[in-house]
Amino acid sequence: MNGLARGRINTATIVDNWDDLLRVVGSLKLGTVTASEFVRTLQAPQRTSTLAGALANVGRVAKSLFLLSYVDDEAYRRRILVQLNRHEKRHNVARKIFYGQRGEVRKRYREGQEDQLGALGLVVNAVALWNTFYLDRAAEHLREQGEEVREEDLARVSPLAREHIHVLGRYQFTLEESVAEGGMRPLRDPAEIDEYELVVPESGM
Repeated sequence: MNGLARGRINTATIVDNWDDLLRVVGSLKLGTVTASEFVRTLQAPQRTSTLAGALANVGRVAKSLFLLSYVDDEAYRRRILVQLNRHEKRHNVARKIFYGQRGEVRKRYREGQEDQLGALGLVVNAVALWNTFYLDRAAEHLREQGEEVREEDLARVSPLAREHIHVLGRYQFTLEESVAEGGMRPLRDPAEIDEYELVVPESGM
């Protein structure tokens, strides 16, 4: 690993600025200064502060510990990969749902952008919840049919499937009476579904 390292952590800088580092932490924790204000102060062109160098070296300590753990621990690498895959699946669902205006946030003010992204997050969560309900129902149905459903297999099933979601067409918000009363739509037999057919309930989701 020494051959890959581009430099060394300057621990002396951290020691020399330790009191200032603690004051910064206390100020941020108590809210007497905001993180954005502090960053602007460090970036001011007329200032040359050793505090910025000390902060950078503290950051390198955390980064070094992370890299060493990543290289040494296979289980740790696997957990990180799982999290990355989950985030990518969520992004894929969001990209499919956010199809209007080429999938771009067009609002020019912060509140409008937050409204758009908040609405997108709400719909993505609704899709994940809907998928979870019906995946659970499908697993229960298989058990009722005498099929073996292993928990380790269910642990690998993602509620972020998106192939069955239509984003174009007519939206219908009137629920069937049985669904409005808390029931669920009937499951479909995969053997009866055409290879290129999208499984879309009448409500459009």
